[in-house]
Amino acid sequence: MYAIIETGGKQYKVQNGDQIRVEKLNVEAGAAVVFDKVLAAGEGADIKVGTPYLDGLTVEGKVIESGKGKKVVIFKYKAKKDYRKKQGHRQPYTLVEITAVAGEKAPVKEEAPVEEAPAEEAVEAVAEEAPVEEAVEEKVEAVAEEAVEEVKPAKSLKSMKKAELVEFAKENGIEIDEKATNAVMIETIEAALK
Repeated sequence: MYAIIETGGKQYKVQNGDQIRVEKLNVEAGAAVVFDKVLAAGEGADIKVGTPYLDGLTVEGKVIESGKGKKVVIFKYKAKKDYRKKQGHRQPYTLVEITAVAGEKAPVKEEAPVEEAPAEEAVEAVAEEAPVEEAVEEKVEAVAEEAVEEVKPAKSLKSMKKAELVEFAKENGIEIDEKATNAVMIETIEAALK
């Protein structure tokens, strides 16, 4: 079932459980609010339409919060007249959750009880996961050993200067012609590393 209500000069279509932003109401958060200007209520063939309002029907809600909306910037400008005016506005609002439409209450949500495991069981569960940590450490050590076996320069060979190439070759025990060009040295080093 839905209803169309009027508040703050605007009309809203509401159902049980809906949250709507209406023009600011002078009520605090958590307070109950009743909308008595109901324009229409019902559903399908059972809809009732007021002239202009339905007598005796109300929509109840609970105020969640009051605040201000996003800023709207108003900028006035006149060309060639050195006139500029910038102004901002944040429209106040009240967020309302609809609890009852035309006397039909919203179903109350039941919260399932939360079962918490005792602290001792949580400690035991963590202790059982310790073998996983050991396996991870072993894997990290194996990867580190493979990385040490593969000799790779800290930076790419192509970006090294001639002196750096010669020094890298001597560190890795690769014989190269020191008078050769950089391209020839790089080819020799790459061939020796493979």
